[in-house]
Amino acid sequence: MPEKDYSSDQSAALNRQREIYLNGAAGFKPVIPVNTTLLESAAAKKMSREAFTYVAGGAGTGATVAANRSAFDTWRIVPRMLKDVSVRNTALSLLGEPLPFPLLLSPVGVLELAHPQADLAVAKAAAEVGIPFIFSSQASVAMEKSAAVMGNNPRWFQLYWSKSDDLVESFVRRAENAGCSAIVVTLDTTILGWRMDDLDLAYLPFLSGKGIAQYISDPVFRKLVTDSEAEPTPPRKITLSSLSLFMELTRSFPGKFMENLRSGIPLASVRKFISIYSRPSLTWENLHFLRQKTSLPIILKGILHPDDARMAVERGMDGIIVSNHGGRQVDGAISTIEALPGIVAAVGGKIPVLLDSGVRSGADMFKAIALGADAVCIGRPYVYGLALAGKEGVEAVIRNFWADFELTMGLAGCTTLEEIRNSTLVRVGG
Repeated sequence: MPEKDYSSDQSAALNRQREIYLNGAAGFKPVIPVNTTLLESAAAKKMSREAFTYVAGGAGTGATVAANRSAFDTWRIVPRMLKDVSVRNTALSLLGEPLPFPLLLSPVGVLELAHPQADLAVAKAAAEVGIPFIFSSQASVAMEKSAAVMGNNPRWFQLYWSKSDDLVESFVRRAENAGCSAIVVTLDTTILGWRMDDLDLAYLPFLSGKGIAQYISDPVFRKLVTDSEAEPTPPRKITLSSLSLFMELTRSFPGKFMENLRSGIPLASVRKFISIYSRPSLTWENLHFLRQKTSLPIILKGILHPDDARMAVERGMDGIIVSNHGGRQVDGAISTIEALPGIVAAVGGKIPVLLDSGVRSGADMFKAIALGADAVCIGRPYVYGLALAGKEGVEAVIRNFWADFELTMGLAGCTTLEEIRNSTLVRVGG
């Protein structure tokens, strides 16, 4: 497949606007709300209460979720006038891969909560536009299946570092074989955050076998399940709800229902996943193991402190994603846009810096790039598009972000990403 020259795509924004308005003249409204606030509200009505809460909720009181948004408003763009912006170029090269504009799809687990096609729909949409989709360790579809629908389009793999190094190595090897071009190590979820909304609903999707497709499709994990002795569990009263959950797990697990029922493998797999999926003892020293196991670029996701950014460079890492996990882990944490300038200064241009958490518009993208980010990532917005319209909804979200970003840069007097980095932002009220 020949490499596409994205620098020729100069009219994404105008084409997107024209498409929406002409469809409107013919009586057709956009497939999903363009306004991301309305998009979230529409998804809340479409998804089950448990599913939407799991996706939208944050840690504790939700202070970090709120800060991720409010902090963007403390930065204001100062547009420049009478500059020729008739031709705009949003293209870039990231880790040697050409991209049409500086947006990636963050890893989001358990996408089957939003739509039956789950990761497959997202993979197809990302491939259609040509931006990277970061496969989640907690995916609803095995990485090989998602990769198969993406052709030669870019994809990365997000790694939750298991207590089993053999499983870590197996995941990385599979990602390489699936054509992933980077490994993204999530650092901020070695322990599950205190998510009060999920706790009030007493809902964790993994207990019903959702979001563990990468594990049950992995030969090392399956061997860990079959080789491990049955772990003692405290006695529990059998209820209609627990029986229903058990039946759902058995029915949805790969293989025949009666064989699953007799073997007990589905329940054993969930228990094994819960016991090993994360490693609270993870330290900087473990990164040497990963570097030995793969030649792919290693990106550290969850960096918020400049000293950690410096450590990433010193340890030979290939990139950073400034992230607080969408506010899902630490209540009251620093917002990502607040953390970004310090991270950029600490890295000093040695490795790419990306940002996620709180990005809801093209203007947000512009501000992040003006503050030094090489690209940004989004999570919840594309999940809401997925919930409302599957693959078409995800693609609409991506194209809306692209159009909004391109128009913002033109209206601010910029024609390239480099000009955005030299543009003027002022900080107010913060």
